[in-house]
Amino acid sequence: MIDAKPITTAEARRILERATEEELGEFQRRTHDYTVKFSKIPAGKAEKLVRDLCEKNQLDRKDAIQVANCMPSSIEEARTVLAVKGRVFTTEQLEQILKTTNAYRTA
Repeated sequence: MIDAKPITTAEARRILERATEEELGEFQRRTHDYTVKFSKIPAGKAEKLVRDLCEKNQLDRKDAIQVANCMPSSIEEARTVLAVKGRVFTTEQLEQILKTTNAYRTA
């Protein structure tokens, strides 16, 4: 049985970059191209950000991954990213999420 867990776009990029071009099929090449275009932070930082968002902000892993993938820069963006689940976040909670996220933002 294969153990599966959700990962960030940056983590997927790191995994795909370990393979040689010859090892990648068409789907993997397309996925790699996507991850190169849309990874917002390095994989190591993404892993730490997800962990911090889960611990400090009580987000579940999937929500934390969405935040790490999108790296929202405003309360409105954070609210949009997190609105999918239907959970309502206060402005203070969203500000804390942004504070945590901004600590990992690369210049």
